[in-house]
Amino acid sequence: MEGAYARGVENHSLPRTAAFFDLDKTVIAKSSTLTFSKSFYQGGLINRRAALRTAYAQFVFLVGGMDHDQMERTREYLSALCRGWNVQQVKEIVAETLHDLIDPIIYDEAASLIEQHHTAGRDVVIVSTSGAEVVEPIGKLLGADRVVATRMVVGDDGCFTGEVEYYAYGPTKAEAVKELAESEGYDLDRCYAYSDSVTDLPMLRTVGNPHAVNPDRALRREALARGWPVLDFNRPVRLKQRLPALSAPPRPVLVAAAAIGAAAATAGLVWYTNRRRNSLA
Repeated sequence: MEGAYARGVENHSLPRTAAFFDLDKTVIAKSSTLTFSKSFYQGGLINRRAALRTAYAQFVFLVGGMDHDQMERTREYLSALCRGWNVQQVKEIVAETLHDLIDPIIYDEAASLIEQHHTAGRDVVIVSTSGAEVVEPIGKLLGADRVVATRMVVGDDGCFTGEVEYYAYGPTKAEAVKELAESEGYDLDRCYAYSDSVTDLPMLRTVGNPHAVNPDRALRREALARGWPVLDFNRPVRLKQRLPALSAPPRPVLVAAAAIGAAAATAGLVWYTNRRRNSLA
């Protein structure tokens, strides 16, 4: 897809509909980027002052979300902050801490919705303003089919230059959804979208089934005026706690066990038949 950042997570089926999910405070309870600030500090990417500043930004985000101006200031700050970061190191830190930091803050309600949309044959697409290095692994963790995220410019040295190549924010999200609909054959009138922020109003208006999730004041007002469903997600839970099947033996093991059981039963039946024959002889 040209002009937007969307990478598939290996799904060869092409349903005619999709569900588009914002990430922060919609699927997970915090800001995905700011959640990793402590890990980046421990990895030597940021200093103590920067770690404290990102912690404060996380607090502001959790209390009331961020309006357009706050988002712009945060984008400028984070873009400058990551200048010179080695991309591979960032990916390694995210991979090492993903389950500890993200798994516990996934909303149970969001995970259930993702399952329901997959069961209904819809693709699930995460559309987030956060960077791709953070959003892509989270998308895989959630079982998303595609990810749209902000992409930073990477220099020849493998480090961020501090410039933004693609910014998945506001109207740009709506454009990405339209481009995906055209390339994948989605019927937008039958598609779904979920977000907590009024800045995602263009994306929500793009689909036929928009939903406000934990909405900020402005989005709640818009949703009520437009008759959109308003959902309250408040149960963060680890995926393994809500999916006991994950701890079950893999399917090949179960098949092998069934085969062994069937063989044992057959052998028992042959033994019993032969013994009965001998007793009657």
